[in-house]
Amino acid sequence: MSIQEKSSCGGPRVAIIGGGLGGLSFGIALKQQLGFEDFTIYEKAAEIGGTWRDNTYPGCNSDTPSHWYSLSTELNPNWTSTCVPGSELQEYWTHFARKHALYEHTVFHTKVVSAGWDSEKQLYNIKLEDVRSSTRTFTTAQILISAVGYLMDPIFPPGLRGLDKFKGDLFHSGRWDHTVDFHNKRVGVVGCGASAAQFIPILLEDSTVQMVNFCQTPSWFVDLKITPISDRQRWIFAHVPFTLRLYRNWLVITGYILPPYLRRLRGTAHVEEVSTALIKQRAPAQYHDKLIPTYPAACRRLVMDPGYLAALHRPNISLNWDGIAEVTEDGILTKTGEVIPFDVIIFGTGFSTDTHPVSIKGTQETLQEYSAAHGGPTAYRGVTVPGFPNFYIIGGPNTTTPNTSYIFTHEVEINYAIQLVAPVVRGLASSFEVTARACDAYNAWLQAKIAGSDWMLCHSWYRTGGNGKNFGIFPGSILQFWWLLRSPAWGNYTVVGGARWEAYQRWIGFATLGAVASALVLGGALVRRDLVLRAVESLGAQFVQMSKAIYHLNAEA
Repeated sequence: MSIQEKSSCGGPRVAIIGGGLGGLSFGIALKQQLGFEDFTIYEKAAEIGGTWRDNTYPGCNSDTPSHWYSLSTELNPNWTSTCVPGSELQEYWTHFARKHALYEHTVFHTKVVSAGWDSEKQLYNIKLEDVRSSTRTFTTAQILISAVGYLMDPIFPPGLRGLDKFKGDLFHSGRWDHTVDFHNKRVGVVGCGASAAQFIPILLEDSTVQMVNFCQTPSWFVDLKITPISDRQRWIFAHVPFTLRLYRNWLVITGYILPPYLRRLRGTAHVEEVSTALIKQRAPAQYHDKLIPTYPAACRRLVMDPGYLAALHRPNISLNWDGIAEVTEDGILTKTGEVIPFDVIIFGTGFSTDTHPVSIKGTQETLQEYSAAHGGPTAYRGVTVPGFPNFYIIGGPNTTTPNTSYIFTHEVEINYAIQLVAPVVRGLASSFEVTARACDAYNAWLQAKIAGSDWMLCHSWYRTGGNGKNFGIFPGSILQFWWLLRSPAWGNYTVVGGARWEAYQRWIGFATLGAVASALVLGGALVRRDLVLRAVESLGAQFVQMSKAIYHLNAEA
């Protein structure tokens, strides 16, 4: 169908790209923190959920504790296990989307094709496309939020020939084909990372399945213990005050705050020793040499073992490390010249992470051009980009703290962005834009911390093209990440139309000084009374001047 274009008048004041975890969380924050309703979420699929909507392969499961992998404002006492299936996580997000009336704010089957900043009008012109009819429309927004996520666009091995020649069923695990019957089938699985490690043991439960798992880079495996949460425990979480919050805090402290410091004391060698012992204990001896990585354990995200290593003992699977030359009509040709026939080929080869899927034009260049000029995705504190006023990224560059909850980092980023959004939606300013100087300085510090670290010693999705600049990792603890993003450094932002906001900021400063003065008065016995009185008189004069300024600004508005 040919593309038809239509224009639309006006638009939401805030446009959110993506109805996944980041977009939904931002919508909730706008409602809860600002009481703001004039926003729209644009979602190209028919349902919200993002990662947990799309990844439906057998065995799909979170490897982060459920009570930690949830919004801090929306704790769930009803998780059925310590790490729940993806379907249960999808139910969690659809529940809260309904609770907060986010469906009413969401336009489905609609992707954002492009967006461009209009400096004169101080807004983004946005081009939309209905993915069903290819009809394109236009809208505008003062503020643009990118919440497209890391794990949305599946990728196949670059340059692999023959994908379109295969006569059987071929698909990516991120877009699982549930119509395929695996009984009595020859199955080729490409990849041995986190997703493949989850679905391979499930498929092998059918003894008629004959599988070859093609591996390129081994993973460091650690034990994953999933424990059911009893009805009694769920009742306590739901009805006994503070128990759920205390349990979550205990998980965070013991599982994510203390371990990094312990690893510093022990070194990554300890993690490697534990993982090596696990691999040797669970996997067949014939695979030990290949399964134990030669790169440092901290270089890539650890893979929680859901039964993959033990499944390698089954007679209906073999590992192949020869490399794939191409896909043929009937199977796979390895780099050693062997042709292996298959009925089904599944790729568990990850997602595209180093290119933003939407063309966004700022004051001078596109986001893609800015990233290319800086060696890969780049942002100030992972959220804002020079040359892109009123544009905020959730799940942005260098915001991944190793082996922690993406929900936590999303919330930290959202709380940071909300502070910049608030003055604009309240009419106190037109736009905020981070300075290039601040962004360059921050990224110089960040990359200096990463340089020479274990994160640069292997091929990973954290790096541009797999082996370039590390754009994924934040080189610090979750506490440091939270501390850096607790509030904006306002001096690092250029504000347009912000006279009322600047007056408000001065008033806040006066209020702070007033609080200090009150403390001094209450502690008058410790200071000279005449100095305190003069300070209070001075503050009073400033208050009168500030009140007059705000009055005139409101009158002009």
